[in-house]
Amino acid sequence: MSHQYPSPARAWYLVILLTTAYVFSFVDKYLPALLIEPIKHDLGASDTQMGLLLGPAFAVLYATLGLPLGWLADRTRRTTLVAVGVALWSLATAVSGLARNFGHLILARVGVGVGDAALAPCALSLITNSFPPAKRGRPVALYIAAQSFGAGLAMLGGAAVLVWAGTRTSISLPLVGNVAPWQLAFLAMGLPGLLVALLLYLAREPKREPSATGDVSIGATLRWLRSRWRTFASLSAVVCVMTIVAYSQNWYAALFQREWGWDITRYATWSGLALIIVGPLVVNTTGWWCDRLLGRGRPDGPLTVVIAGTVLLLPPGILAPLMPTGELAFGIWLINLCGLSMVSAAAPVALLAITPGEMRGQMSALFYMVIMLVGLVVGPLAVGLFNDQLFGGERLNLACALVPVIVGVPGLALLGYARRHYAHEIGTV
Repeated sequence: MSHQYPSPARAWYLVILLTTAYVFSFVDKYLPALLIEPIKHDLGASDTQMGLLLGPAFAVLYATLGLPLGWLADRTRRTTLVAVGVALWSLATAVSGLARNFGHLILARVGVGVGDAALAPCALSLITNSFPPAKRGRPVALYIAAQSFGAGLAMLGGAAVLVWAGTRTSISLPLVGNVAPWQLAFLAMGLPGLLVALLLYLAREPKREPSATGDVSIGATLRWLRSRWRTFASLSAVVCVMTIVAYSQNWYAALFQREWGWDITRYATWSGLALIIVGPLVVNTTGWWCDRLLGRGRPDGPLTVVIAGTVLLLPPGILAPLMPTGELAFGIWLINLCGLSMVSAAAPVALLAITPGEMRGQMSALFYMVIMLVGLVVGPLAVGLFNDQLFGGERLNLACALVPVIVGVPGLALLGYARRHYAHEIGTV
């Protein structure tokens, strides 16, 4: 019996809700990157500590809970699971604004990671159950476009709060008391996510595709994966190059302030607009490109786009921090952003194309667990450690450029290997 997909209107409504949730997810993830300097000043943190805040504090439970939540996504009402996750990370972001020391802030960021872990496996599973295979590229691309849009909104919204706060001699909130501008930014950007959580809780769940095996236990998924580990490991490793480079750029607000003297609002405005305009444009174009390649009988088309994006993102990722002016660095970074967006959009389409329907929740969770854990732990922390330990805390630009050099060489070497194993796997689906 063929799978009955929901009506296009209902399917796209759910995609829009999931995309909005993903926007808030990235707002809450990227906001600390904008606030590095004021947090360091008020809480007395080092660059290494800030690297921990930007990456590992969020990533530890995000990664640990990803696979169990993926298992739940394959067995329970997914819209409810997502709604609980959105509510949790929104509250944790708001609580970040109440932190009085660095330890409190770290704990709040751990809470953001716990809530965020529920979104990826549920969202991709819901989207694939809402659209036939040949029409999944665009809804997946719209969902992935939230990465850039959410990061841009974090920059613009955070800057707006900071500018407003800068016009006041003190900020006092009911029940809370006096807060710093960066604390107000966390409160203002976190609480609106609760409305999105409510709408997701009320949304209708699409029917699941019929299972070929009837067994969706974690053990069964891992046994299925064991015989195909080279394909999935090489795909994940290539995408990890993107996530490491992308999350190392959480330091760019501080980089532009320290290296080229940009104030926080100038950087936030420029980067926020670029992320909101360029990122979604490239992501949605990439979704159209993937659909077109698949429609022309190129089942490996999404991986081809992943490879092209990886080749595109590395050179500007190395060069941008080394430029003599902020304007030139920003222009080169825009090219890097195009490559990052291409990989972000095409990678989940490539994954879904070689994953059985009954395992997509768990495989999506495992995939995002790996690429996000590696990216969030290695990227931000490496920059902070390199700057503190190798450059005496004085050459953030060299620390930022060193990360894509170190991951880029093995990443490029993996491309041919990944293509060969992916082509073999796609032939067995």
